[in-house]
Amino acid sequence: MTMPLSAAILKRIAFLCPKRWDRCYTLMKLATDPVYAAVGKELGGSTLPVLDVGCGIGLLAFYLRESGFTQDISGFDYDEKKISSARAMAVSGGYEGLSFMAGDARSGLPEFSGHVVILDILQFFKREEQAALLKAAAARVAEGGRLIIRTGLQDDSTRFHVTVIGDWVARLTLWMKEAPVCYPDGELFRSVLGNAGLKVCVKPLWGGTPFNNHLVVAER
Repeated sequence: MTMPLSAAILKRIAFLCPKRWDRCYTLMKLATDPVYAAVGKELGGSTLPVLDVGCGIGLLAFYLRESGFTQDISGFDYDEKKISSARAMAVSGGYEGLSFMAGDARSGLPEFSGHVVILDILQFFKREEQAALLKAAAARVAEGGRLIIRTGLQDDSTRFHVTVIGDWVARLTLWMKEAPVCYPDGELFRSVLGNAGLKVCVKPLWGGTPFNNHLVVAER
């Protein structure tokens, strides 16, 4: 897969959004957030499908398709409006092998085997819910597959406090339906995913942002 995508391709994805606000957000997000290229790099030339938990309007799926990732991608999110937008964008863009379904990860994940991606949602779960979600996600990682997570980690840094502010802004602007509840720490991933038989690596993924974001890659 070739990274990063050109400005023209990013604009093409953004203009699939049915709403003007979503177009502006998408263009800014894809152009500045390092997580999409990071996930693409971790997936490499894999032949395994991908389950994107908390997919929102499907930006990761569209980014990966435009980057040359040809395997099936399934998006899963509890915001039905965002799922409807993702489906409409997939049709407008002529993308194949993409599916989007509504559901609450607290109630379980769909049956799946392959790579699992979880971006920027763990802070909306209680600690016990985070552990349960990680266990469910790990169970869906196939041999040779990866669980790829981007999350803000709780610590005493200025970056962490900026991360909390950013999440509250997202809630106040109604982009996110809920406010943050609990931020995970690195030990949660090492204990839960390690016990699930995955090899865990936690590394900073700040890019040009002020947030305390980290990339967690757990491989079977």
